[in-house]
Amino acid sequence: MPLNNLQKPSVKKQKLFSSDFLNQTLINLRQQPFRRPFFRPRQEPKHPHRINEHIRIPRVRLVGENITTGIYDTREALRIAEDLGLDLVEISPTADPPVCKVMDYQKFLYEQKKKQKELKHKAAKQHVVKEVRFTPNTDDHDFEFKAKHAEKFLQEGAKVKAYIQFKGRGILFKERGELMLLKLAERVKDYGALEQMPQLEGRRMIATIAPKAKK
Repeated sequence: MPLNNLQKPSVKKQKLFSSDFLNQTLINLRQQPFRRPFFRPRQEPKHPHRINEHIRIPRVRLVGENITTGIYDTREALRIAEDLGLDLVEISPTADPPVCKVMDYQKFLYEQKKKQKELKHKAAKQHVVKEVRFTPNTDDHDFEFKAKHAEKFLQEGAKVKAYIQFKGRGILFKERGELMLLKLAERVKDYGALEQMPQLEGRRMIATIAPKAKK
């Protein structure tokens, strides 16, 4: 192919590779501020207590099962925990020196979580109110049946709202209704106690029985 027919570089390419353009590019790069690479700091595991190598104090008061209680060098306390296959857990950081316990930390967390769940469940139960309905003419068989339900609710930790529903001229027998509610309170006294004496509200006489705290 003749040399005259060779394609000449375009004006844009000539400008791109010109010495003036390259020099200006180097100058621009030097003028830009240097940015250090970003490194994310190592995050320590999130626990409610400091454990094992995260306990960075010189001495601790060591406690635990099969442990001779006393003040130890922290490295020695860590060695004791490691030899037992357990963890060193800081349980009282404000003491002088801080108190650390040798224990199975994962088991401890599991038991704490289980206990909190039980307390939450118990607290929720205390806000539950179960209703038991009677009439002035409730017979002994029906009364006993409903009293057993009230006992069950109280054993589960719920309050019992027992009431007598009066209809028509039945309101004339309000004394009979009051005696029935007091009889119910006596029947379930092993599991709950009256919060207040029966009270008449409209055409209802109501008594609330709260569960007894479990020993």
